[in-house]
Amino acid sequence: MRTFSISEWGRGEASEADLEMLGEVLHSCVEAGASVSFVMPFSMEEARAFWRDSVLPEILGGRRRVLVARSGEKIVGTVQVVLATPPNQRHRAEILKLLVHAEARRGGIGRALMAAAEELARAEGRTLLTLDTRTGDKAEPLYRSMGYVVAGVIPRYARGPGTAELEATSILYKELM
Repeated sequence: MRTFSISEWGRGEASEADLEMLGEVLHSCVEAGASVSFVMPFSMEEARAFWRDSVLPEILGGRRRVLVARSGEKIVGTVQVVLATPPNQRHRAEILKLLVHAEARRGGIGRALMAAAEELARAEGRTLLTLDTRTGDKAEPLYRSMGYVVAGVIPRYARGPGTAELEATSILYKELM
């Protein structure tokens, strides 16, 4: 098993090297067929732009937190916790884009990132987490093994990354105790 560490990213300096590595993780996942909002063809520039133009402003605005897993200095995985909720939903957060580089999978990184995201949510006073994943995706058993419950399935929710076919998504939740 490879060793890795988990830390929060983006609240201090967001280096170009980190943006490049995050782009590589996202690009690797989309290339491997992950249904994480992007479709093929998907360039490295689009991957870097996602982090720089979409995620980083949310972090700096206090609406989103990002955790990264590093093997040495290299970012090999990430997960996002969205805290921007309406006033009547300040008890919940949304988990987005659990991503582990294709070369770093099967080493416990995804599970560790999810556990760290849950701890971050608890520290922010959140007691309910929600997420969605493509129905039948490789991540669904991980989420279920960590206590997430399928609330339902929405058919034809989103286009697959490498096809024009519309695929179902599962909506899951977990109450934090």
